[in-house]
Amino acid sequence: MKIGTPKETFEGENRVAMTPASAKDLQKLGYECVIETGAGAAAGFSDQAYADAGVEVVKTGAALFKAADIVAKVRPPSDTEVKRLQDGQTLISFFYPAQNAELMEAANKKGASVIAMDMVPRISRAQKMDALSSMANIAGYRAVIEAGNNFGRFFTGQITAAGKVPPAKVLVVGAGVAGLAAIGTSTSLGAITYAFDVRPEVAEQVESMGAEFVFLDFEEEQQDGSATGGYASVSSPEFAAAQLAKFREIAPEMDIVITTALIPGRDAPELWTKDMVESMKPGSVIVDLAAERGGNCKLTVKDEKIVTENGVTIIGYTDFPSRMAAQSSTLYATNIRHMMADLTPEKDGVPNHNMEDDVIRGATATHKGEITFPPPPPKVAAIAAAPKKEAPKELTAEEKRAKEIAEFKAQTKNQVTLLAVGAAVLLSVGLVAPASFMQHFIVFVLSVFVGFQVIWNVSHSLHTPLMAVTNAISSIIILGALMQIGSGSALVVILAALSVFMTGINIFGGFLVTRRMLAMFQKS
Repeated sequence: MKIGTPKETFEGENRVAMTPASAKDLQKLGYECVIETGAGAAAGFSDQAYADAGVEVVKTGAALFKAADIVAKVRPPSDTEVKRLQDGQTLISFFYPAQNAELMEAANKKGASVIAMDMVPRISRAQKMDALSSMANIAGYRAVIEAGNNFGRFFTGQITAAGKVPPAKVLVVGAGVAGLAAIGTSTSLGAITYAFDVRPEVAEQVESMGAEFVFLDFEEEQQDGSATGGYASVSSPEFAAAQLAKFREIAPEMDIVITTALIPGRDAPELWTKDMVESMKPGSVIVDLAAERGGNCKLTVKDEKIVTENGVTIIGYTDFPSRMAAQSSTLYATNIRHMMADLTPEKDGVPNHNMEDDVIRGATATHKGEITFPPPPPKVAAIAAAPKKEAPKELTAEEKRAKEIAEFKAQTKNQVTLLAVGAAVLLSVGLVAPASFMQHFIVFVLSVFVGFQVIWNVSHSLHTPLMAVTNAISSIIILGALMQIGSGSALVVILAALSVFMTGINIFGGFLVTRRMLAMFQKS
């Protein structure tokens, strides 16, 4: 049988559902591949590249629909494309059946089977086919890049000869796939990143990526994501009010806000109000990834970039994956290929539309003249429920005292053992080494011991400023240079003066760098 991909007709859509690489994989499943001329051009795949991969290139979309038994595309079909569907033909694309009931009915009347890639259930076995996650991952990454393109400063903090540059503060609202991708990109660029989500189980994921989770002082326990297929659910009015109050509190501090909050089957919740935008600093940027569903920001304009009166840029683009068409097409084509692998277990080029399979059944909107949407819930939970965490036991004063004494005894025991071993080693060396060597050796050993004790108890993040101040202290050699300045030799005086000058730079520079670096750890 033949699987074909037409050129996308939606304005501005640059993605393609089949790449030369995925075509070769589909051929291994026993399929012949067909593509409309120019379908992959916007994503960087030429007709010649497809021809070299063994794909038949046809001139028109009408010819492709006529030749293919299975049609794979990105966007939902247009009215013209639905009319081209044939009885028994299979269409695989993003379809959004909940929002396109009439389109689904029209496809069903044509006798076509529709597999909606946006309906793939969120279970472990289906992750390789989860096209929504693939596109959300790209959208989250691209959102940070777009924000940086419209932001007038660095993401990372720097200390330069021209002065200190503070790091940007980024808030990501919603820690789903797109949100986590945005968090990862933002932290990797050096920004101080904050994140918020109504699902309590994502806090650890956020913190593991180097961001700070924004907690609410709210007692109501939110619904676990395992009960909603891993998606956020509708919050109570009280929780929503507390959420908005928290956002109003932190809005003036944020340089970049990226909103990604969506609830399946509903318009995007309004989380960033007009007064929050007005409280932000001039030059701040808001990227609203929920713009296609109304937007999380009150002032978002779909598919446009606007600048408010107080200088805040609001980006409402809905084509972030299409702006990275080569990468998006590669991932989406891979999702399609995995779907076809599940549909073709025998690898004989004949699809087996097994409605007993959780993944295939969940993604099927129409089949054999019947509308099969909405699907039943999968037999396997989308994600495991987050285990309930017991609150840490509050120790009494006596228990705290006993714990401190036990820790002190353990630390003392380790120190005594270390000193005893060191003394034994020194005595052993002293039995055979000359006295002049032992004087220097003892100083060396004590220096190592003291240095180890000092460094070991310092946080890793403070090691660099510690090295800077240690460098300054090491300039104690300036005393020797000062003693030689009064020498009778002109050469010695010149060398001593140079030594004083260079060690002076070392001393003042070391303390100055240390002070500036420590200032970066202070909250403004």
